[in-house]
Amino acid sequence: MDLNNKIPILVTGIHRSGTTWVGKMLAIDPAIAYISEPLNVLHRRGVLRVPISHWYPYICDDNQFEFLDSLEDLLAYKYNTWLEIKSLRSLKDFLRMLRDWRTFRTGKREHQKPLLKDPFAVFSAEWFARNFKSRVVIIVRHPAAVVSSFLRLNWDFNFSDLLGQPLLMRDWLEPYRKDMEEISGDSADILVQGSLLWRMVYQVVAALRERHPEFIILRHEDLSMDPINGYKGLYTTLGLRYSESVREEINKSSSGENPSELPVKAIHSVRLASQANIKNWQRRLSSLEIERIYELTMDVSPEYYSEGDWE
Repeated sequence: MDLNNKIPILVTGIHRSGTTWVGKMLAIDPAIAYISEPLNVLHRRGVLRVPISHWYPYICDDNQFEFLDSLEDLLAYKYNTWLEIKSLRSLKDFLRMLRDWRTFRTGKREHQKPLLKDPFAVFSAEWFARNFKSRVVIIVRHPAAVVSSFLRLNWDFNFSDLLGQPLLMRDWLEPYRKDMEEISGDSADILVQGSLLWRMVYQVVAALRERHPEFIILRHEDLSMDPINGYKGLYTTLGLRYSESVREEINKSSSGENPSELPVKAIHSVRLASQANIKNWQRRLSSLEIERIYELTMDVSPEYYSEGDWE
């Protein structure tokens, strides 16, 4: 067995940054097992037996005892059938259980490489790399695109999930405590919340880029502009097999014949006109909203985007 198959891939970033698209495009390779968001608060207990109590949980050496055994079991494709059965509440839950059980069974039988698609693992990326030798892929997306998506979906964010993690505050987010406390109760202003979350996530990513030059940090816009060559390079970097069938599936996913905007009920679809999607935020947002997002993120956004990227 290829020992490289034991090394997982972690695809992370902020939610609504395109991690699902990237994860599923990489999982076209039959050597990959796609596992979605084990660190999501609402994750399936069959996939990861330990409960997750906060969005964007931070795992480090000081608290790894809470997670390590469960994540080792996940990466060894040990499915927690009884825990999952006890959590079933609907036919949809049952069908998800069958899907996940098949993923684990096939992953173990075929010695597939596990790919964890999980935006909520971004603060824990360093720990995954250190403990599991994970290849880390971090997706960056324009702050206006991310915030406009939050607004469209009416997704607010409760910063108590971050403030309630002392280790995360200690290691990364203490400089933002006052900002979080000031808006933690303001669930109505999604624009302000989304801008602050973007700042914090990608300030940490900028620091990780300095500490870990081996991390692969990609802009969603660059992949969207040229998906064929972008994914070909990513496949090569990760040691995956870029076949003609992979190329065809990526082309189908990003073709200009696909819709340029997905309906709210299909937000997790990966069939989208990728180039047209790049600047959807310009249509969704008013000029005043764009200016506000720019001002709220300008201390971090130049790490990834030029003035021209706001036009």
